Order: sequence, then C-alpha cells, then structure tokens
Amino acid sequence: MSKLKKAFYCQSCGFESAKWLGKCPSCAEWNTFQEEITAKSSSAPTSVVPEGDKKPIPLNEVKANEQPRILFKDQQYNRVLGGGMVPGAVMLLGGEPGVGKSTLLLQNAIELPKSCAYVSGEESPIQIKLRADRISQDYNHIHILTETVVEKLLHQLQQLKPEWVIIDSIQTLQSQVLDSVPGSISQIRACTGELVKFAKLTGTPVVVVGHINKDGQLAGPKVLEHMVDVVMQFEGDTGNWFRLLRAIKNRFGSVHEIALYEMQQAGLNGIENPGEYLISNSAQGLSGVALGITLEGLQPLLLEVQALVSVAAYGTPQRSTTGFDVRRLNMLLAVLEKRCG
Repeated sequence: MSKLKKAFYCQSCGFESAKWLGKCPSCAEWNTFQEEITAKSSSAPTSVVPEGDKKPIPLNEVKANEQPRILFKDQQYNRVLGGGMVPGAVMLLGGEPGVGKSTLLLQNAIELPKSCAYVSGEESPIQIKLRADRISQDYNHIHILTETVVEKLLHQLQQLKPEWVIIDSIQTLQSQVLDSVPGSISQIRACTGELVKFAKLTGTPVVVVGHINKDGQLAGPKVLEHMVDVVMQFEGDTGNWFRLLRAIKNRFGSVHEIALYEMQQAGLNGIENPGEYLISNSAQGLSGVALGITLEGLQPLLLEVQALVSVAAYGTPQRSTTGFDVRRLNMLLAVLEKRCG
C-alpha cells in the first residue's frame, strides 16, 4: 500500500501549501489552512466513469457536427447561457442561501420536457416535492437522488441515463478516495473532476449548485471556476422581491447578459421588460429626475436617475451617490463645470 500524501489548503481561495500557514499569501485571510489528503492509497477505489479509447486523432479527421443547444421555456435563462444549454457542458450556479437557486433549477427542470436527475444532498425528497407542487403538477420526467458519494452517484447516473443532471449542491458530495470532510477544497475538486469527466464522455449537461463565502464569492472560486464551462451568479435585492442572474464565465456565449426575476408564490417569474420595475411612475414631471438607457449585453434597460442639490453647511461641498461610481460622477461634474460653467 502506498503512503498517503497530505497538504494544507486555504478554505477560502484554495491556495495549496506544503506546511501550515497562519495567513494565506493569496487571499490574505487568517487561520484558513486545513490539512487534507492529496494522494490516494493503492487500495482506494478508482473512478467508475469509463475512460474510453483516447488515441491521437488528426485534426482534419475530427467531425465538427455542432450539436443543437437545449432550449428552456425560460427565455431569460437561455439568454444568460448564451442561447441555451450546450450538451456536455458543466455549469456552476452560485448564490446566497435562500436566494432561490434550487427553485430556479427545479422550475426549469419541470418546464423542460427532458428526463432530469435531481441530486439533492441538502433537502429530502419530500421537501423537493412540496416545492415542485407549488410550481406545477407535471414532473414525471424528474428523478430524485439523495446519494452523496460521487462514485455511487455516477454508477446510478450511468444506469438511469438522464438527459441532464442537477447537483444541489457540490459541497455535500464526497469521494471515497479522500478522507477529508465534504465541502473541503480537496473534496470539491475531486467530485467536480468526476462530474466534468462524466459530462464530457457522455454528453450530458450538468448544472452544479455552489455556495458562497462571507465575501460574496463562490466557495473555492479558483478551484471551481477553472474546471467548469459556465459560471452564473444568482443575487437578490434587499427588498427580497427581485432576483438577478448574471454570467461570470461562459465558454459558449457572452458574459454581459443578465436576467431579472420576480419571486412569486408559484416560483420565479422572468421579467421581459425590467424598465417597468426600475422606473417609478410617481416621479414623472418632478425636477431632478431624468431617464436614461443602458445596455446590458443585448438587452437595453431603461433607468431612472434622481439628483438632489442643497446648500452645503460647510465650505467644501460633499458629493455622494447610490448605485453609481463616485469617481465617474466627479469626472462628469468636472466636465460640466469646465464646459458649462
């Protein structure tokens, strides 16, 4: 039996070190290094995903038949993905707990008439069914799996052969090869690697749900973002009414597309015209209110700009903004003062 090899990983950014460090040289966080196993023993189980025959192929003999994308009923979701879901792609959806990641994916799985394997390590099948009943009653094509061991999970997926897979979440999966706890950097990297191998060899799209850390970034961002094809961020506003979906990384489309959703009792409702919600009709005709248009990807957004000017009690006036860059405001005011007096 070969000897196990261990290393220390930063649980915030995934930085690897041969010894324990008090402060991470990558993200400057304190007390985030934990010891994890990096090499398996000779008696440990291997991957259950078949490797296949990987012989060298001349580039001129490669068949470039482009597979059609899988289109969802949600047009907002399709636009963020770059025109639909690519077969064999691995997509990562991150966001705060309770923002609606599971609801968004379950809603798309119900509306898409393709067989889906929903792997849940955080909720029971009863909880998922209660959420599905609020959305629709037609979900016979969805199969629920509660397996958290990635080797057993991939064996069940090979027997089930779904058309796409949802992993909720990657922090709950663990590999039998490693002895570290689920959610650690080594476990996330090993499980994601097996899912990527499964998706590429079988052509099955896989959507992975990931949690975020206290800084608002995906847990283990450098570990996950470089392994997957698409990284999406699901955000919520302070009023807990609207949700914003944006693409941070997309190998198959633009990263400037956004989608706006409204949380309702029956699920998430995509907003086709965000200008109706971003403009207050009560402010029409008032001084200090102006309308402007901005472009996010291919979607134009109508925004409302409000300005308030009052006499300063101090010698130097103070300028502050909400939702706008202060340095850009100062530059615009300097241009107005120079050119318009």
